[in-house]
Amino acid sequence: MNNINERLDKLRKLVQEDDFLEGKGLSNEVNIRIFCYEPAEEMRIKHFVKQITTDQSIKSHIVEYDLYRIFLDICADLDILDGISDMEECDGSEFTIGEIQSTVGVNDFINKIKEYGSLKFGDVMFITGVGDVFPFMRIHLLLEALQPHFSTTPILVMYPGTFDGKYVRLFDKLTPNPYYRTFNVV
Repeated sequence: MNNINERLDKLRKLVQEDDFLEGKGLSNEVNIRIFCYEPAEEMRIKHFVKQITTDQSIKSHIVEYDLYRIFLDICADLDILDGISDMEECDGSEFTIGEIQSTVGVNDFINKIKEYGSLKFGDVMFITGVGDVFPFMRIHLLLEALQPHFSTTPILVMYPGTFDGKYVRLFDKLTPNPYYRTFNVV
């Protein structure tokens, strides 16, 4: 990968361009893009997202949706958050993961995102926390489900791993998952 700072500077410019906001050049596909980075750069990415979401000089309004924060809010709403560590201690990690995956689904994430507020024209949805929410939510499943609900909003996924145009591979180590309706950026 190229220098992360140079790539983030290019990304800052890209999210302000009209073509990006309108999804031009995407062959009539949905306006979903992915910014892949080395997992070791996570803290740099978090710092960048904090800066860009608060920068008043940015033409676009960047709205961050941290999947891990969303996951914790969903668990709190379901009143299961406090019991997760006890369940893991008693029944083990594998059982706990299975129980959570069967309790918290893609629609819960979508409903929570909608609950956080509506997006306006010119807003860009930044999805972060992809690695933090693994294995409870997989990004390829969430993106498929988000498409009909946010078809007019540009979505940018900050992804700790790789995307080769056909498969996303979290942390560049896990089994790749097919997803073809997104485009790499810078």
